[in-house]
Amino acid sequence: MAVLSSGRYVFADYASLDFGDLDPQVLQAAFPGVILYAETAPSQIVERLREAEVVLISELHLSAEILQQLPALKLILLAATGTNAVDLPAARWQGITVCNCRGYGTHSVAQHTLALLLALTNHVAPYHRLVSDGRWSDSPRFCLTDYPLNGLNGRQLVIAGQGELGNKVAEMARVFGLSVRFAALPGRPCTPDKLPLDSLLPQADILSLHCPLTDETAGMINGQRLAMMKPGALLINTARGGLIDEPALAATLRSGRLGGAALDVLSQEPPPRDHPLLADDIPNLLITPHIAWGTTDARQMAVQQLIENYQAWRCGAPIREVS
Repeated sequence: MAVLSSGRYVFADYASLDFGDLDPQVLQAAFPGVILYAETAPSQIVERLREAEVVLISELHLSAEILQQLPALKLILLAATGTNAVDLPAARWQGITVCNCRGYGTHSVAQHTLALLLALTNHVAPYHRLVSDGRWSDSPRFCLTDYPLNGLNGRQLVIAGQGELGNKVAEMARVFGLSVRFAALPGRPCTPDKLPLDSLLPQADILSLHCPLTDETAGMINGQRLAMMKPGALLINTARGGLIDEPALAATLRSGRLGGAALDVLSQEPPPRDHPLLADDIPNLLITPHIAWGTTDARQMAVQQLIENYQAWRCGAPIREVS
């Protein structure tokens, strides 16, 4: 059983997990005396974590250089699935256990994926603006038809990534009558049920990304593959922004070749104001600020997994261990 000498627990970026709708007493009961910092600037990391033996983080980056300055640290609990926030080889070298959360946001991300798709096909935001601008009130007809409504029944959805998320999106999509195909990722083997991405792009009415960002998948939706897509096709990304060549997507949308794109992630978050996809002249583009994972239920499940991971580590049998 792991033993803590001082019982120092620090959650360094608690506001990334709790949007004001979670009960902090659950964490406080599991981690007596835990210090909950809403946010921690890079310059504050070492000072705040210097005496901590268990650190909880959501997105704060702990590099090898920082870890070397935290000799008391024994356990890092990630309130996320992605592990790129921590230098895992450095943590392993220092004997620091790292555990993440898994599967807590599956329903949440799948729900947001379908919400983005429906917002594109039904032009929800543009129609709302017409109503807000008084266009409906001034119309001689009972309805406005400025934007075409596109049905989903019988359309082809191609999903890149057949993990838990990809499968959940497929399950939900079939309810809308979508035909679903899975694409093999670059460098991955193909099967009869998982054909090469390049062969499926010309057939896809919708391409939805649900794969990890790796050396093989970085920038995989580039100008060449965007050109392969069916004219009028839609692109959805709730995975990682780095999967897409963003300047190429901006150019493709400006050309009118794609029917639209909806993204919950960008390659840099938060994005700079001059990010290529934040320009005002890009048509049929929806962007949400990395919120797909964040339903209250999903974040509450992440809290529970943090507690489970800690308790298992204390008993000498870590779960969801990544280093």
